[in-house]
Amino acid sequence: MAPAPQGRGRFWEVGGGSGLRLERAAAESERWELLLRRGELLALGGHLKGSLEAFAAALRRGAPARPECLGALVDCLVFNYRLRHGLSWSAAPAAGADGGACGLLRCLGCRGFLSEPVTVPCGHSYCRRCLRRELRARCRLCRDRLPPATASATDAEGTAPRPPPLAAAIAASDFRTSVVLNHLAEKWFPGQRERARAAGRLGELLHQGRYREALAAACEALRAEPSDLIVKIYRAESYAGLQEFKAAIEDLNAVLFQLPDWPEVYFRKGKVLYDAGFLGDALQLFLQCLALDEDFAPAKLQVQKILCDLLLPENLKEGLKESSWSSLPCTKNRPFDFPSVMEESQSPSEPSPKQSEEIPEVTSEPVKGSLNRAQSAQSINSTETPAREDCLKRVFSEPVLSVQEKGVLLKRKLSLLEQDVIVNEDGRNKLKKQGAYGDIPEELIDVSDFECSLCMRLFFEPVTTPCGHSFCKNCLERCLDHAPYCPLCKESLKEYLADRRYCVTQLLEELIVKYLPDELSERKKIYDEETAELSHLTKNVPIFVCTMAYPTVPCPLHVFEPRYRLMIRRSIQTGTKQFGMCVSDTQNSFADYGCMLQIRNVHFLPDGRSVVDTVGGKRFRVLKRGMKDGYCTADIEYLEDVKVEDEDEIKNLRELHDLVYSQACSWFQNLRDRFRSQILQHFGSMPEREENLQATPNGPAWCWWLLAVLPVDPRYQLSVLSMKSLKERLTKIQHILTYFSRDQSK
Repeated sequence: MAPAPQGRGRFWEVGGGSGLRLERAAAESERWELLLRRGELLALGGHLKGSLEAFAAALRRGAPARPECLGALVDCLVFNYRLRHGLSWSAAPAAGADGGACGLLRCLGCRGFLSEPVTVPCGHSYCRRCLRRELRARCRLCRDRLPPATASATDAEGTAPRPPPLAAAIAASDFRTSVVLNHLAEKWFPGQRERARAAGRLGELLHQGRYREALAAACEALRAEPSDLIVKIYRAESYAGLQEFKAAIEDLNAVLFQLPDWPEVYFRKGKVLYDAGFLGDALQLFLQCLALDEDFAPAKLQVQKILCDLLLPENLKEGLKESSWSSLPCTKNRPFDFPSVMEESQSPSEPSPKQSEEIPEVTSEPVKGSLNRAQSAQSINSTETPAREDCLKRVFSEPVLSVQEKGVLLKRKLSLLEQDVIVNEDGRNKLKKQGAYGDIPEELIDVSDFECSLCMRLFFEPVTTPCGHSFCKNCLERCLDHAPYCPLCKESLKEYLADRRYCVTQLLEELIVKYLPDELSERKKIYDEETAELSHLTKNVPIFVCTMAYPTVPCPLHVFEPRYRLMIRRSIQTGTKQFGMCVSDTQNSFADYGCMLQIRNVHFLPDGRSVVDTVGGKRFRVLKRGMKDGYCTADIEYLEDVKVEDEDEIKNLRELHDLVYSQACSWFQNLRDRFRSQILQHFGSMPEREENLQATPNGPAWCWWLLAVLPVDPRYQLSVLSMKSLKERLTKIQHILTYFSRDQSK
């Protein structure tokens, strides 16, 4: 028996060793997971130093280097960057300097001409370029999330999230151009529109990697129009694709000289420096981009990648050497010192005095890239833009100018791009008023360009569908009541209908306000008159012909017919949230008596149907019948119970009331459990007995609840609804209860 225990002992010894290793590995994994969580919480709390230390310790303990885990750290770093450089939080872009069409037909993303305008779900418009290239994740004005360029586009974390229904619909439609806005852009600015088309073709060449062809086309376009900033950026991308980083930086610096608060240019410049191997400079530019627009997703992803590399144990030992970063003439940036952040001990809300001191510039060699190691980051960031006959020839051996020499050069001779800039005495710059962006000639403004194709009137609250067509909000909703398709192109709008946002197209509304104020005033007057007519509660009251309704009794409705979908929506839009309910009548379409219903809540279904939660209000008598847009209307007068004044009659009425109430409670308790539970689920419990019988014009609420649950003929119920005497109503109910009580006893 001795060998067996020895074998088991050796087995358990091996198993115990591997189990111990597994336990150690599990414990180590748990430690770095806790460190990652600690780093995230510290970053959320604004403690940058502690967060960096926690993330670095997690990587030392074997945590996988995943950039997507550093989102909170990036946010904290951007916050500290703003504090150190005195930058304000990002704001919506200002209107153009000329105050004319420049401030309106301008893309919210790139600030350039609104070429191929696309209206996103929030109602703001961007050029197709800004949306297709996924330069930002949220709208710069309202911070609403923008749809991805394609339905399968990945987010910053590398995953493929499911976009909202409307976002998916727009992504699937490949950002359809807004038909009305595109027509106005072509009509008002044909020259700008043609240049935008050329820039679009230039972007396609870059997308295909044909950098030489793109560079030649960009240089030719800039010779014709030196002030085109978009083409300037495209030329910079062409140079970057050809590994001519210095030339690319020069073009981007020239753009930043005119528009120093354009986030995309900082991102482009950061990408060039990153490819050239200057990680510190690139990191600062990416942070500057995020300081101007915290939702600029590509910049955030780049910062996450850089931080993930820098926090690795092998890189953290050497530290990030500070590379020299020549400040742009239009910014207040200082060199970003990454290692010094680790030495800060206070929270970002308490900046240290050291943060306000100037940090000396130290030149370092690039980590990677095709540049010569002797070439410094200062030379690649030089803002000098000497005139050239041939833009294709770029020389890396140009002399490096000092900051003072740069200023003299800029004052002495501006480049072609900078000739449209006026430098003020305080150092700021402003754009001249350009004729192409000026006020629109009166003969080009035609009210027919702003007419809804459904009502043939001026747009009022215009909305733009994912397919690019614009309509009045009310007109489109009426069409979607009948079919979930675009009234013009018949494309499916099921996702648009399910989302039910219907955000007003801001740019289109602003153009109408600016250029057609008189026509808009007249259109608004007509709309207000129609709204006032629809909101009248005694004249042309909408009537839902369906079932019996009673005061204070809930009446849930399933609305699917187009005419009633329109009626319910109008009741909500006018603010009354009321409509009449009557039973059908073979002779007069609907009965002479009914009950008003108050809308408490509406749940819209994706296909346009709705479940409407209503409760009964006042009773009424029909005076005159009518019809509007397919549903019935009526002029009505409200019914009220005649009050009893004599004390003896009040006493007798109280005795009758108590007797009938007790009889009603007895009948309800004697119902079968299944019937009673169904009634409670649908109508709720029976209301309590009231002390003041004449407190409301409709009498005690329990009477109407009982009429709703009693299985009697609708004609009998209608006769009780029309009564104006509480005594007669109680007598009728007593007869009904007596009849049903006899059936229960059998």
